[in-house]
Amino acid sequence: METIINYHNKIFRAESNTENGEVENSTLFHYRQKNNIIWATYQGKNIRFGTLTGIILDNGYLKFSYQHINIDNEIMTGKCISVPEILPNKKIRLHETWEWTCKDFSKGQSSIVEID
Repeated sequence: METIINYHNKIFRAESNTENGEVENSTLFHYRQKNNIIWATYQGKNIRFGTLTGIILDNGYLKFSYQHINIDNEIMTGKCISVPEILPNKKIRLHETWEWTCKDFSKGQSSIVEID
């Protein structure tokens, strides 16, 4: 990996998502990091509360599982691989490929971007 990214205490906002996802542009993620371990909490219009836990792979990608409680009080679970991009303003965008591990087991793609 060319650049080592520090995710600790970074806040991200959802930028885009496929229709089968529950994350939308009000969803905020608060990332934390210790060495190559990452975790985050998140919530938004469709998500009452969520957590994710994972690792930073040697190639810089993030691999994690997530779970959240949606507005219908369902516990939703999934897994994700995120590919980081450093934007011209030095903020981070994560390009995510995810899959539900519950309900219909469908797949999707989303992106989140670091905010101030």
